[in-house]
Amino acid sequence: MLEFVFFDPRPRQQFIAFLQQHGVAARELDDDETYGVGIAEDIDDVLLEAVEQRYDELMAVDQALFEEDATARGQHTAGVVLNLASGDTIYAQVDPVLLGRIMEVLTPEEFGSVVNAIVDAVENPDSRPLCKRST
Repeated sequence: MLEFVFFDPRPRQQFIAFLQQHGVAARELDDDETYGVGIAEDIDDVLLEAVEQRYDELMAVDQALFEEDATARGQHTAGVVLNLASGDTIYAQVDPVLLGRIMEVLTPEEFGSVVNAIVDAVENPDSRPLCKRST
């Protein structure tokens, strides 16, 4: 199952509506801090690209809503989702200014790849030099 995470229910509802318009069955996946959406992995590549593009657009909306709400509450915080090998999802708190600078140059998928590589390296340490590892 492919999972998409939101921090505000409004963009998630827009994402679910988009999926329904394109005939993609969606399942809501909630926890204490996020509003998730799960879809089957066996989706057409062209449709998957459209889904990922819409998700990126709505993540920008999600981020703006989060920042707006945090500012209204006098809070300034940001986080990064970490997916552990155990299946658990945790959040690493990151300086919002630093995270904003990162997101100016990387897509969420690119940054997620970096984060996942770090998580994997921590959970599965490999002391060999990089040139000795196969990719």
